[in-house]
Amino acid sequence: MNDRIYATYLIETPYSLEKAAAVMAGEQSTGTFIAVPGETPELKALHAAQVVGIEALGEYDSPSLPGSYLPPGSGKPIYRRALVKLSFPLHNIGPSLPNLLSTVAGNLYELREFSGLRLVDLELPQAFGDRYPGPKFGIEGTRKLAGVYGRPLIGTIVKPSIGLPLSEYGPLVRELAEAGLDFVKDDELCGNPPYASFEQRVQTVMAEIERAADRTGKKLMYAFNITGDIDEMKRNHDIVLQAGGTCVMVSINSVGLPGVAHLRQYTELPVHGHRNQWGAMTRCPLLGMSFSAYQKMCRLAGVDHLHTNGLDSKFSESNDSVAQSIQDCLTPILGGYTVMPVLSSAQWAGSAIPTYEAVRSLDLIHLAGGGILAHPGGTAEGVRSMQLGWEAAVQGIELNAYAKSHPELQEAIRVFGKK
Repeated sequence: MNDRIYATYLIETPYSLEKAAAVMAGEQSTGTFIAVPGETPELKALHAAQVVGIEALGEYDSPSLPGSYLPPGSGKPIYRRALVKLSFPLHNIGPSLPNLLSTVAGNLYELREFSGLRLVDLELPQAFGDRYPGPKFGIEGTRKLAGVYGRPLIGTIVKPSIGLPLSEYGPLVRELAEAGLDFVKDDELCGNPPYASFEQRVQTVMAEIERAADRTGKKLMYAFNITGDIDEMKRNHDIVLQAGGTCVMVSINSVGLPGVAHLRQYTELPVHGHRNQWGAMTRCPLLGMSFSAYQKMCRLAGVDHLHTNGLDSKFSESNDSVAQSIQDCLTPILGGYTVMPVLSSAQWAGSAIPTYEAVRSLDLIHLAGGGILAHPGGTAEGVRSMQLGWEAAVQGIELNAYAKSHPELQEAIRVFGKK
């Protein structure tokens, strides 16, 4: 394990499983479609990927994806599924995230022998942990900056996501800060628009956060979206830092893993990792990759928080999958670090109980947009309803029973309970 990279795949193929696995191993290491000069047994022994295991899962009459070629003279095809585990020598690429991605998730997806192929897990040697230190702040550092312990951080997203002029930004942030929220994030669509430039927006937001902190003693953590070109991210980070901000956000798939790793080298603030575009990578069950593999690479790159979806969200993901994603984030890797899961999408006070039952952890950022902002009692009561939902969850009290003595929770159930 110390000098090998292990990758596990779910595959579907009309070829024999042994043939398909050998094609995968060859394509991603020493092989090509025909033997070439220099491809010696000695070279293969040193650099070839190895097939570690094949676990057959079943046979099907039709392919999951178009484009696979049938074996010559195969007649009526049978499409076989299996879990295939490959190992790659670390010395092929060294501890490099960009080259790791090229190795374990490169040209495999185009191979004509497959009607389905999905990276489902990664096991990495300690050399990656030595090269990439992972989250700089993580769960503990985030809690310290936010001043929140013993419960999840309760947060929301600025809405409308785009279009707010500066004259409306200030009052909105003032309301959110005075409502007792722990965390607010930019929408991923909000960057550096001409109607509210990044620098002006930071100044406006931080002025309101500081004023509210002077009055309440609590400083709201705000994740500013600094996504941009490499130099632009550094400038934006420095603007937030100099203004007294306590968090920055980056769209991981927009800037790439090397972009996140570069940010990690200089950041003095927690990095809130947004996974937008993730659906294109994972929604098809026989294509792309699983979150289990993805989150390990994001963690190595250095995000402190990572989006996972929430239970009963608006997105196309089962609750079991979301719960597993949260557990993945909270499971230590390599140097022992974790990353703080971020739950969002159609969340409200009633989401706390099933979430806690599924993951049994309070180390979460729980974001609610309408579940807070659309509360009939106002933003402050929306925030309080979320806190009460988590109190009920931890104490094992049924939501309606706990709501009998908490009107903020009663109203949340009335408005959001039948959504």
